Amino acid sequence: MEKLIITSADKAGIYQEILPQIEGVISYETDLIANTANVAAILKEAFDFFWAGFYFVKGEEAGQMPGEQAQLVLGPFQGPLACTRIKYGKGVCGSSWKQKQTLVVPDVEKFPGHIACSSLSRSEIVVPIFKKGKVVAVLDIDSKDLATFDHTDAQYLEALAKMLEKLF
Repeated sequence: MEKLIITSADKAGIYQEILPQIEGVISYETDLIANTANVAAILKEAFDFFWAGFYFVKGEEAGQMPGEQAQLVLGPFQGPLACTRIKYGKGVCGSSWKQKQTLVVPDVEKFPGHIACSSLSRSEIVVPIFKKGKVVAVLDIDSKDLATFDHTDAQYLEALAKMLEKLF
């Protein structure tokens, strides 16, 4: 794929167009970093999000409980400077990891314990990525506007997360 093709003007239509393109991109590449970098770039380009990227779970050893020494570590992203490490259960990303569910936050300033990597971020969605029932990464997307994300985003980004599971 040399160019992202988007003809739809509505959110659901854009997701319907980019998901097959993402599948095409990741189906020919085996490297996790290359693939997640391209996914972040596609999401940023398609929606002009403020920030789109990944955090990978690092430091969990076999037999350890989640969060004992483990952290989310910054992976490929598109956007301004980001937090490098996030603890289990902290902020929106760490909470999504702990709760093993997608979190849609209409106003980050109202989220208890929000980690402000950028004061320009106003709303956020975080989607966990699983491997064998265990969270291995999260997809984090921020917007400069309040209430940007909704059920439509959650639905399509969860489908994307399912598509990405095979990379881990």
